[in-house]
Amino acid sequence: MAGQSVRDIKRRISSVKNMRQITKAMEMVAAAKLRRAQTQVTANRPFTDKLREVLARVVSAARKSEAGLRHPLLEQREVKRVLYVVITADRGLAGGYNANIIRRLQSILDEETREVAVIAIGRKGRDYLRKKGVVPLREHVQLGDEIQYSVARSIAAELMDEFTSGRFDEINILYTEFISAMSQRPVVKRLLPVEAPAGESDEAVEYIYEPSPERVINILLPRFVETEVFGALMEAKASELGARMTAMRNASDNATEMIEQLTLNYNRARQAGITKEISEIVGGAEAIAAE
Repeated sequence: MAGQSVRDIKRRISSVKNMRQITKAMEMVAAAKLRRAQTQVTANRPFTDKLREVLARVVSAARKSEAGLRHPLLEQREVKRVLYVVITADRGLAGGYNANIIRRLQSILDEETREVAVIAIGRKGRDYLRKKGVVPLREHVQLGDEIQYSVARSIAAELMDEFTSGRFDEINILYTEFISAMSQRPVVKRLLPVEAPAGESDEAVEYIYEPSPERVINILLPRFVETEVFGALMEAKASELGARMTAMRNASDNATEMIEQLTLNYNRARQAGITKEISEIVGGAEAIAAE
């Protein structure tokens, strides 16, 4: 019985060691991908902020012009139909990353009183919606670990068409904002209609626009929506990789602790077996001597 117990423990130690090798490898892969994704996120944020600043200046100039400020992407109307775009991962093993954003989505759907549709980006979100009996309006899966701007532009074009056609009066995007490898948070951002940024003060320098502020806005607004979608996709991907790296590190640490405990149990069981064998030998020797 003691020998069998020792063999079982030894087999368990080997199994846990193999598991730790896998989690360590997954942690290293996630860390390498995270560095690239984090660089993209860090580089995109100043660009988005600058684009928002330029847009604010143009909007301010357009408001002062005789034509006024009009654009389909800025149109405010009574919200009867709302569209939510939820970004999740295609795979699991990322700690609470998918669960957190899905929980946020479900709380929104539970409270929503208007007509609602959902676009799922990522397999986990799509599968959850299907399980709940919600058919996604559209789905985008397997986008890869490096987000391409062309993909964001295509998704943004779909969303702008849904809004300008009047099928939806408001479009929101749910994604996970990257703070650090250890910290991410689900956020909800209104994508359409675009909230016109506030212009600069009267003391600001006047700019000359060619051909006109209105024409510039026609170019800037679609680019702004594309950039917002691209930024959300990159933030979500960096958050996913950070969460996966942390989860695999925790799994590796837990495996190490388990190996240490199993090794201690193995040594105890082995020592108990040796002690029993010695006792049996001594007992046998004493029995022979007594004869």
